[in-house]
Amino acid sequence: MTTTPLTTPLETALNGTHRPIPRDHATLWSGARRPIDHQAVERAACGLLVALGADLDHEGLQATPRRMADAYTELLTPEPFNLTTFPNDEGYDELVVVRDIPFQSLCMHHVLPFHGIAHIGYLPADRILGLSKLARVVELFARDLQLQERLTMQIASWLQDRLEPKGVGVVLEAEHLCMSFRGVQKPGAKTVTSALHGLVRDDARTREEFLSLTGGRMP
Repeated sequence: MTTTPLTTPLETALNGTHRPIPRDHATLWSGARRPIDHQAVERAACGLLVALGADLDHEGLQATPRRMADAYTELLTPEPFNLTTFPNDEGYDELVVVRDIPFQSLCMHHVLPFHGIAHIGYLPADRILGLSKLARVVELFARDLQLQERLTMQIASWLQDRLEPKGVGVVLEAEHLCMSFRGVQKPGAKTVTSALHGLVRDDARTREEFLSLTGGRMP
């Protein structure tokens, strides 16, 4: 019996990955995501604007449906990149932390932006990751209709699965426009989420060090 390999737009974006995506991790890779139909998005944007009372004959609005389609296509399309890892020949066994990685995404509930910063750390095992790739991983999963909790878990699980470190920690801090501009209307309110794996979760000293380096606190 022949099985069809699992491929997704996110997997395609990762040129040169050295390991396949396990089927039991498919939800981590937005496997249900379909290719964006730019023309259909433009037609839908036109209908939405008309339903909102916009006059598409107005000179300033004539190209708005196309611009909306361009914008959403850009925001929801992950950028290709090569996964770069290196052997940990020196046996480095302390935390590697990159702080204050800016990100933006779209809330899947209201399709409004949320934006903030990500702090990522891992405890190397046999291999280390090129530092820029930590920011690339954030971008990879942020370009989707997202929940902050889901985004946090996806980043941490991706690193744990692909890099196989001794531990991983991810903290996201973000402001959601669905809270700032509508509803409760509380601009400046920040949502903080975290995901910890391996020794970063289970070893008290390592966990405390990671949270200290990223501005967090022990519960």
